[in-house]
Amino acid sequence: MPDPRPAEPALGRRMAGYLVFSALYLVLTLFGTRLLGGLAEDLTKPLLMPLLALAIRPRAPKLLLGALLASCLGDTMLLFGGAWFLVGMGGFAAAHVCYITLFRRSLPRLRSRRGGGLRRGGRRAVAAIGCYAVAWATLITLLWPDLAPGLRIPVACYSLLLAGTATTSLAAGIRTGVGGGLFLLSDSLIATGLANWPQLPAADFWIMLTYLVGQYLLATGSLGSATPDGQSDRSTTTGAWSEVPLPLRASRST
Repeated sequence: MPDPRPAEPALGRRMAGYLVFSALYLVLTLFGTRLLGGLAEDLTKPLLMPLLALAIRPRAPKLLLGALLASCLGDTMLLFGGAWFLVGMGGFAAAHVCYITLFRRSLPRLRSRRGGGLRRGGRRAVAAIGCYAVAWATLITLLWPDLAPGLRIPVACYSLLLAGTATTSLAAGIRTGVGGGLFLLSDSLIATGLANWPQLPAADFWIMLTYLVGQYLLATGSLGSATPDGQSDRSTTTGAWSEVPLPLRASRST
């Protein structure tokens, strides 16, 4: 197996580029309307996920790269509004299918070989299924009357995929689980806007902050459990992870 260490500094530099660009974008969400009427913000948003994909590309499984590129499609289409919103939702739906397919590979390992009981990760996944199922049902029930009729079914179906990502990512590990939960929170904030519910101050900032951190954790957490062919290989990714910049780093416990 090739020695992964020579590539580690490059991984750190590329990830630093994503983090810096993300920070710049978040500043633009707060003050971007003062710069060319928000044009600067619109021009930078489609570049966010490609930068993250580029940062992890040498070590990332194809499904992870697919999720990030599909998210790029979603980010871009949402800029146009109107009917393009549903196209953007479709892009993110494809991203969640990629994430669910990637993370479900952890599920067969959830049962202990001794006595057939659930491992600690298995108990965590079962708890996540119950919690996210209740959260999904509650959110859709509350949103349904306030959503436009043409959005009710798409939002309900999309949010089910979103909950699927949150659940299966938690089965893969704490880091990816937190990322999946933040992704769900971000899109839930968008959904409340679609329902014309009262919004947080600087709502776009909080939506994008939770989204960008969530994608970061999903991507970097996946590097610790899969190789480009999708198989588990923690020995070759632990060193690479140590080179990722300190901002936003978290425990890699599984």
